[in-house]
Amino acid sequence: MPNSGTIATILITDDDAGQRSLLESYLTGQGYRVETAKSAEDALARLKERRFALLISDVRMPGMSGLEMLGRVRHDWPDLPVLMVTAFPDIRGAVEAMRDGALNYLEKPIDFGELIGLVRKAVGKTGAPPVKPANHIAPPEGVIAESPAMLAVIRESALAAPSEVRILITGESGVGKEVVADLVHRLSKRAAGPLVKVNCAAIPENLLESELFGHERGSFTGASNQRIGRFEEANGGTILLDEIGEMSPGLQAKLLRVIEDGSFQRVGSNRTRHTDSRLLASTNRDLESEVASGRFREDLFFRLNVLEIHVPPLRERSADIIPLAHAFAKEFGGGRPRLAPATIAQLEAYSWPGNVRELRNAMERAVLMAHGDLILPEHLPRRVQSAAGQSEAQPSGAGRMDEVERAVILQTLRENGFNRSETARALGISRRALLYKLQRYREQGFPTESE
Repeated sequence: MPNSGTIATILITDDDAGQRSLLESYLTGQGYRVETAKSAEDALARLKERRFALLISDVRMPGMSGLEMLGRVRHDWPDLPVLMVTAFPDIRGAVEAMRDGALNYLEKPIDFGELIGLVRKAVGKTGAPPVKPANHIAPPEGVIAESPAMLAVIRESALAAPSEVRILITGESGVGKEVVADLVHRLSKRAAGPLVKVNCAAIPENLLESELFGHERGSFTGASNQRIGRFEEANGGTILLDEIGEMSPGLQAKLLRVIEDGSFQRVGSNRTRHTDSRLLASTNRDLESEVASGRFREDLFFRLNVLEIHVPPLRERSADIIPLAHAFAKEFGGGRPRLAPATIAQLEAYSWPGNVRELRNAMERAVLMAHGDLILPEHLPRRVQSAAGQSEAQPSGAGRMDEVERAVILQTLRENGFNRSETARALGISRRALLYKLQRYREQGFPTESE
């Protein structure tokens, strides 16, 4: 369908306000006009009022589903390109959508590279102008990042921050997931409000509900006073639920209610309260596997995982090791300590299984052990000192295996027309694992996009 203006206008349909906000923010930044609809019925009404270059719609929505709407659109506006958005349990429905004439479908969480490629393909038929290039985003003050992988995390965080979208921050323990949460809050419209952090793994299960939702006096043994919960504290701001994979199934159900309409009850109270807070969650677990094993609610996973930001381990962003080490040395040494060249070599040779947290602890020890302003290798923990010898003993075949894996993945990607979802299924790995590998290949200079 031709667009009526010089700039393509896209209609986004999703019952999730966070998802609508995220897509609107991204596509507007890419140079498109965007309108949003919160239901299929609303979208059909808008289609009757004006012409759009592209319709992007969620599959699962209350009332009329995205697939039902697609059938109506195909009948009344047969030339309108339609892009469906789905979660992985909806693959069968997505295939049905393709048969019914959808341009393509995207899996949640959405990969923006795949999204913009499909949007360009669709609106290019309508004469839309080229999209605007993304602006370079430098690390904000207090955030140390020089590696391409970490700079990409900062760009994703800055892109998502102005929206109200829920974000799932993933990565190994100690990689800096809280740094991402801090950054998102700082760059959001809620920056003037509180940022409340709750470590779900550090609080006993029988007390976590009270921590989150509060309790009334006398509601349980030891509840001598009334207490407001962390969701009430976060009203007007942001709440981070760290290590959410440790939450019990019963609490998961109550959290789902808060996500859906902001309502909750204090322990020992029948009064329903409401909170206006943006939810961020983090985990070092593979929640898709947790869902498959029945340990994590599927509906909660998809509500949390509107956008996933993965923080790579320190061993995969070696360019950040020395800048972080310098920063920690200055923090603990009052700005005086310097790193000897041999110390830098030791730090770079170590694999840092404990990630940034381990590096911070190592530098704190080194500053304490140093007698002067110069940090020497012997001031580092013993395991770090022995890293150089261990790295030399690594088998040379490991590099060749990496090369073989990369060749297989890139070849499969080309065979599937650079469609990441189909490539992941063909390889028998998760889409998320594929995206991580492709990001690493891009940093190494290998092509991961169609020309």
